[in-house]
Amino acid sequence: MRKIGLIGGLSWYSTRTYYEHINRGVQARAGMGSSAPMLIESLDFAQLSRLSSADDWARAGDVLSESAQRLEQAGASAILIGANSMHKVFDTVASAVSVPMLHIAECVAERMVADEVKRAALLGTRNVMLESFYRQKLVSRDIELLPPNMQRVETLDQIIYEELLAGKVSRQAERELKTIITVLEQEGAEAIVLGCTELEMIVDVDANVLPIYDCTRIHADAAVDWIMG
Repeated sequence: MRKIGLIGGLSWYSTRTYYEHINRGVQARAGMGSSAPMLIESLDFAQLSRLSSADDWARAGDVLSESAQRLEQAGASAILIGANSMHKVFDTVASAVSVPMLHIAECVAERMVADEVKRAALLGTRNVMLESFYRQKLVSRDIELLPPNMQRVETLDQIIYEELLAGKVSRQAERELKTIITVLEQEGAEAIVLGCTELEMIVDVDANVLPIYDCTRIHADAAVDWIMG
């Protein structure tokens, strides 16, 4: 099995989820006694939260690039960034290392193309829902994305940053997401993309009115494929 590296800590809840999904996937394919050869560098999310200016994002690119380099030097043969929003600096980080990096949105797009999904809604933080760095990865594969509704953007951003990243799961947040997904179905979405690694905490991925593409599970599956060669 090949060793993989994960840039985590963004938040540590999602890092825990990646660790569990990847190890369960390896165990299912390699046998009950197996676990994933894996390196994790857990960064301090407090230094990378709610970035806004170009200088902020340049600093984030430097921090994640240095993390990726340390993982490569430690023996990782491929690297994941365990946060959707940090894929804004993916190209910067990828250029800092010589090993492959697995882009979360590209992994999601491949799964959706295989399932012949043509029209979907993307849920996540403000920058994931509004900026092109993530949306374009899906649109370039001929997946139409419903235009973002600013009220929903604000609601989701608040839930993610003020609740989920602190490990808080409220019934109100669960109801909000269920309502949003129901309305998106009425607006023509064929599927929902969870473009935030923490959203699975309040969305029932396996029992919903629409197919749910959970970025964390899909990214972890891609990691398992890499590990198993």
